[in-house]
Amino acid sequence: MAAAGPTALDLVHNPPMPTRARAALLTACFFWAISFIATKVALESVPPLTVVAARLVISALAFAIWMAVTRRSLAGVSWRRMPLLFLLSLLGAGLHYSIQTIGIGMTTASNASLYAVTGPISIMLLSAIILREPITTAKAGGLVLALVGVLLVMGPETVLAFRLDAHVVGDLLVMASIFMWGLFTVLGKAVTDELGALRVTAVVTMIGASWMLPVGVGEMLWRSFSLASVPLTAWIAIGFLGIACSFLATLLYFVALEATESQKVGLYLYTIPPMTAVVAMVVLGERLDAWFIAGAVAIFAGVALTERG
Repeated sequence: MAAAGPTALDLVHNPPMPTRARAALLTACFFWAISFIATKVALESVPPLTVVAARLVISALAFAIWMAVTRRSLAGVSWRRMPLLFLLSLLGAGLHYSIQTIGIGMTTASNASLYAVTGPISIMLLSAIILREPITTAKAGGLVLALVGVLLVMGPETVLAFRLDAHVVGDLLVMASIFMWGLFTVLGKAVTDELGALRVTAVVTMIGASWMLPVGVGEMLWRSFSLASVPLTAWIAIGFLGIACSFLATLLYFVALEATESQKVGLYLYTIPPMTAVVAMVVLGERLDAWFIAGAVAIFAGVALTERG
């Protein structure tokens, strides 16, 4: 006898993720996978806070141009929402990027990558507490399956290279930035349902750029650093971070967040490690081993299971 399909009541309480949202998430995660390479290229010749300020300014300009071309406006964003939007500019833009960039520079790549896998866990727990999104058996099972997949993609060398005592400050900064992104996702979900994805991401990015710009200028003055010394490769990397990652990827992330639960959106962050590995294979000629294949299958199976939950 064939298994019974989902009932009408199940579909009302747990509607399937729209195809547009799924495509938006995969595209955003792909851009973020490349962002690790772009950030490394930019940091070779530009101080970290200056990189963050420049990418946010470029992203804010991209939002302004996009809204002008599409004849959108920020009308409807009330002043009572500004404190929350300013907080989001800290959690998901300037402060998040700044402490993450500094933290990665103060810890090992193995530590940073392992801490990063806690992101979807934070989102699931915070959304349950703040948004009252239920943690079903399917969601929890999908999270565990995807988490195992990420560890397999990283390989045993990364897991065994983890050291807890040597880079405490950097570890704490990376962990704080990941927790910030969890809050950014959950609090952003609440305000996106009211204002829409484009307005929220545009305002948050513009606010973040406005207060991050003087921070970047201050760092340049302190280091006696001149933008004239920045090579073309670094500008291309910063431009990619600003347009593809801070503008387009963040907008797509919020488009998906507008259409489904934050727990399901957050789990897609686990697709970034296998995408990064594929990019490294294409760009750097690295080979994909059996650990990667098994892990990638587990990740996407976990994502699919969570979507059904």
